[in-house]
Amino acid sequence: MLPLLPDKHPFPTIQQVLNFEGEQGPDGAKLKRLRGGQPWHFVDPLDVSDTELHDQILLHYRALVKALGQDDDVRAAFEAAWLAHALVDGLTPAHHYPYEAELSRLRGGEARHTRKGLAGRLYVKRDTVSKSVLQSLKLVGPRGLLTTHAMFEAGAYALILPLQFKKALPSRTDIENVVSDGVIDVFKRTAREVAELNLYERFYELGWTQPVSRDVRRELAPRMVRMVTLAWYAACLEAAKGAA
Repeated sequence: MLPLLPDKHPFPTIQQVLNFEGEQGPDGAKLKRLRGGQPWHFVDPLDVSDTELHDQILLHYRALVKALGQDDDVRAAFEAAWLAHALVDGLTPAHHYPYEAELSRLRGGEARHTRKGLAGRLYVKRDTVSKSVLQSLKLVGPRGLLTTHAMFEAGAYALILPLQFKKALPSRTDIENVVSDGVIDVFKRTAREVAELNLYERFYELGWTQPVSRDVRRELAPRMVRMVTLAWYAACLEAAKGAA
């Protein structure tokens, strides 16, 4: 799958990895009632105290290393998929916006673990039907909090899908950095680089302009692909060292 892979630890196929996307991925889990916490892939790249997503990335990374070391293709595919999803979400400009703070304010301070299922996420309940509808429109109406978020992600997906990513292959320096500094530090630096592009703020103000679309294709997309590649590669290297 990756030309960088060490021979001793073949990586799961892309078909195996994609089996744990969609309904079996983090987005599918958000629509189900879970006993524990739900995946939360928002981060402020400029806030050093915001580490919740870093913890999730590290959790899946370590589990991927373990699964690769045990030659457990199914578990490795699962962890690779969820790790990639967390990394890509963490580099998505819409996930850098203070979404939770705005959503909490919109919902009157309601804790996020109380939002169950699709209806619980799209409907803001108030003491009357009319107030509930008006408040819900601030979430899912035109230029609503969730609407804008979804429109950015859908547009970015459409722009990125046809790309071939010939320039996204990690350089020797990229590989040296992830080996010496670790996945989390490389992710932090990459997320800060993305945040400095102000893509979501520019989109919210002007929509899909040519400069915003160009920066998504040329700046954002290659960073996403490179980050996932580096994380998977670092996991393979670490698993190979453990087996040596």
